[in-house]
Amino acid sequence: MNVKYLLLASALTCQVALAEDAPEPNPQTEVGVVKIEWQNPKEFRDIKTSAELQSRFENRLFETLTKNINKQAEKTLKPGQTLHMQVTDIDLAGDMRPTFGATPGDLRIVKDLYPPRATFSYSVKEGDNVVIAGDEKITDMSFMHHSSRMRDRPFQYETRLFVEWLQKTVEPQL
Repeated sequence: MNVKYLLLASALTCQVALAEDAPEPNPQTEVGVVKIEWQNPKEFRDIKTSAELQSRFENRLFETLTKNINKQAEKTLKPGQTLHMQVTDIDLAGDMRPTFGATPGDLRIVKDLYPPRATFSYSVKEGDNVVIAGDEKITDMSFMHHSSRMRDRPFQYETRLFVEWLQKTVEPQL
């Protein structure tokens, strides 16, 4: 009888271990003319949250950035073109600092020292034809010095990073 329980416990333990080893699928977001695959977000440099579930924060971050990138892409791309991106790293503006019990979570301190960064590859397609493609590593070192209409909007510094990339890199090539 004890052997049955021992075998059952080992089978459950193996099943849990196998489930933990299975890789999670990369999240994808798509809005309008933009489709983004977020590759291994658990390995991103800094997309930590201070007050909400990490998975919910990541979903909100990915959806917000995709929506904001799409707004600029619709102005930049020609009709019939789409932008496909594979994001391999994001470092949000600021740095997470512990509060040592002063608040329930850590705080994100935003200073010039901690600029937003992103690493990704992209392609602009027209139908099945690739118009342009490339790999990018972008940073906005002067993110604190831009006067902006986007004050206090979620992920405003990261949005600006991608909008400026579209305007300065993609638009001239089209």
